[in-house]
Amino acid sequence: MRYLEITVPEGKRRSVLDILEDEGVDYVVSDETSGRGYTAVVRFPIPTQAVEPLLDRLKRAGIGDEASVVVIDAETVVSERFATLRDQYSRGGQTGARTSRQVLRTKADELTPPFPIYAIMLLISAVVATAGLLADSPAVVIGAMVIAPLLGPALAANVGIVTGDGRLKSTGFTYQLVGVAMVVVASIGLATLARLAGLEPAGVDIVVATELEERVAPNLFSLAVALGAGIAGILSLTRGFSEAIVGVMIAAALIPPSAAVGITVAWGMSGAAIGAAVLVIVNLLSINLAALATLWVAGYRPQGLFEASPTRTPTYTYAAIFGIGLLVLAAPLASVTLLEFHTTELESAAEDEVNAVLAEPRYDELESEDVAIELDGDYPVQSVDRVVVTVTGLESGPEPGLADRLYEEIRPHTDEPLVVEVQYVVAEQRGDDADRRNGNEPLDWP
Repeated sequence: MRYLEITVPEGKRRSVLDILEDEGVDYVVSDETSGRGYTAVVRFPIPTQAVEPLLDRLKRAGIGDEASVVVIDAETVVSERFATLRDQYSRGGQTGARTSRQVLRTKADELTPPFPIYAIMLLISAVVATAGLLADSPAVVIGAMVIAPLLGPALAANVGIVTGDGRLKSTGFTYQLVGVAMVVVASIGLATLARLAGLEPAGVDIVVATELEERVAPNLFSLAVALGAGIAGILSLTRGFSEAIVGVMIAAALIPPSAAVGITVAWGMSGAAIGAAVLVIVNLLSINLAALATLWVAGYRPQGLFEASPTRTPTYTYAAIFGIGLLVLAAPLASVTLLEFHTTELESAAEDEVNAVLAEPRYDELESEDVAIELDGDYPVQSVDRVVVTVTGLESGPEPGLADRLYEEIRPHTDEPLVVEVQYVVAEQRGDDADRRNGNEPLDWP
């Protein structure tokens, strides 16, 4: 429920009261004597879903920006006329109980902090995220997501598009682009300092050693977080759900990948940096496309029928830009996804083939310890480099012909060039097995 207070300009008092009477609103009117060009102040409770159509009707009647409108949350209203009005506007069920367009603009604007605060919070988030990724600490990375103020800009841009608010749209897109750029630059600086300080693991791939791997080689499932964040963000704004949790979800789609771009640039890994940058751009497009589509489906439009057509064109234009960009950039993500499917299938087939070969009598002394698929590390779209088979046995040294035999069995399961590498681990001899191997039988003691 909402409680509205409208300061009526001179000459508009009768028009306002006629509309309220026609709507069945239970109002109170008082004279306005400040001498500032107003004639009355009208106060009345109204169902939440009735705010937007009532204000639209007042606008069409000539009650424009010169009137002052205040919308306040109302806890309880005891009135028969209000109950009738509430029933009238709840015919469509709870689906109609959405935030009015006018309140939506205000809430989106309030969620976008002043730029100095926004920049400071993002810089802190970038430092924390970079440190968390380098330290391979999921808890620290989550902390960076919590403090990143990215919800407001993502929602403001799309609210501005569908409601025809150019200022809100411009602010939202500017904050998003500048914010991501700030995180990348800050991460490059911090990662460069970390590398110069000797924190780079000697001889170890920094991507494999930290939490970077899933960010530099993203797959199609990465889209789920961003799309869900965009939809949840709009629902939180229009239905009154918790914005804080949704803000963390949006930050999860943008902050770690942006920090990953900075780290990989500082380490001179151009392919990995491209992969992380693609994920950042894809997530930005996904969040905005999902938010824009959700707003449009929810029925948010500019004021009046005559303004619907001019805003429909830019809405479709932005949706097309987001969608086409997403489809183009989704191609490498699809390649990574197919590679992961292929790698999983190849690993399963290789395990079956290794077990079948080692089950032969000539390999009774050997057991399969592990079968792993290694990729070539050519980020972001990698390929299978080799199959590493680890076997255990009582004898040290390689088994003649085993690697060739395994290669012949595994090779038909992939079309790519393949190397099969066999690693041997000597099992420790203990107890009865060691005695029997040395020709000694254990003694039975009474």
